[in-house]
Amino acid sequence: EVQLVESGGGLVQAGGSLRLSCATSGFPFNEFAILWVRQAPGKEREGVACTAEGGTTWYADSVKGRFTISRNFAKNTVYLQMNNLKPDDTDMYYCAANEIGDIYGGQELRPSVYEYWGRGTQVTVSS
Repeated sequence: EVQLVESGGGLVQAGGSLRLSCATSGFPFNEFAILWVRQAPGKEREGVACTAEGGTTWYADSVKGRFTISRNFAKNTVYLQMNNLKPDDTDMYYCAANEIGDIYGGQELRPSVYEYWGRGTQVTVSS
């Protein structure tokens, strides 16, 4: 059974940092792409950072230079280091996974192509 469990969310002041974790199990970790997605009530989901084969990464323009995605292959865990947080970063953050071969070029940040999802962790940035 594929499982994705997010943790690390919380309340932080603007300019602060948080590191989110996505602990995974039930699938070959090195064969899956992992996407961090955020969504606020009433808003569309936004893919913010993806890691895939060979450590290749993609970032949404809204987080480039502030967020860093990484993998720990020993722990089957993906991290999202978030620095210089802004109030606009306040959202529920989810990690999602899918087989690398099922994601076509240009779709890496598109939430709709990911099959497996965690339950999310809330990030709140105060001004």
